[in-house]
Amino acid sequence: MRFAAALCLVVPFFATAQTPNTYVGSTTCRTCHPDVWLNFNKNPHYKSIASGKETPAKTGCEGCHGPGGNHVAAKGGKATIGAFSEFSPSQKLDACLSCHSKDVNRAGVRHSAHTEADVVCSDCHSIHKSPTPKFLLAKPQIQLCYTCHATVRGQFEMPSKHRVNEGAIQCSDCHNPHGNVAPNWRTGTSSRLIATSHDNEQPCLKCHVDKRGPFVYEHASVRVEGCETCHAPHGSPNARLLRRPVVFTLCLECHNGAGTFGRQNAGVRLQSASHNLLDPKYQRCTTCHVRIHGSNSDERFLR
Repeated sequence: MRFAAALCLVVPFFATAQTPNTYVGSTTCRTCHPDVWLNFNKNPHYKSIASGKETPAKTGCEGCHGPGGNHVAAKGGKATIGAFSEFSPSQKLDACLSCHSKDVNRAGVRHSAHTEADVVCSDCHSIHKSPTPKFLLAKPQIQLCYTCHATVRGQFEMPSKHRVNEGAIQCSDCHNPHGNVAPNWRTGTSSRLIATSHDNEQPCLKCHVDKRGPFVYEHASVRVEGCETCHAPHGSPNARLLRRPVVFTLCLECHNGAGTFGRQNAGVRLQSASHNLLDPKYQRCTTCHVRIHGSNSDERFLR
């Protein structure tokens, strides 16, 4: 009899302890989290709730935080719910990719420079209280990127620059912060955060379409090495975003007569004797070689 009585006490205890955690629905959460729920109707994660087709395991509050049954029973506490403030970077990434892994522009996120530096989704996105509802960014995009990329911010203050600070373009027009496949220029060694354009081409060509080609006579440095060989993409103290103040000094980086590179190991031929580079009229090569990005009529890119 004593054994039976003891058994009756033990069995209910374990039955209670092993009760499975259950989904309670997002409307239950607003009882304790009214500040989050107040504007949640504007959130992209809310859309399935409004349609009346909520699947708690995939959408709404419990889609990210897990079932809330134990959390409600315990009257709160981070230990009974999936609290992102307690997650490691990899756990945060896994939670977001449980839904967003099928998005093509996020296909390379696990190997991106941001992820490798432990910069994950919640460092740039604010799911509950984003001031910019589009993409749920934690701050306006330019402020968000400048938080880490201070040197780039300085480059956008240069005399010659892309007008990011003025709002004409933004960082994501050229970059994919979630990572991308290896580009097809510069033997694939350029940053994988570049948002490639068209057929895996440089993002510059989205705006500078006249430079795209294909051309009958290609300029090898443009086609193989890319725009950054001659131009500083963020900003430069030189005209046209050039990396050097005088045009001919930039051209001489390749056109120097060296015979140790090139398709046939012949290098780039030196200028003829008629080009006296001490004469100012020869120091601006593009005065004559106007089709420097590629030409359909002249192999020397002349008019």
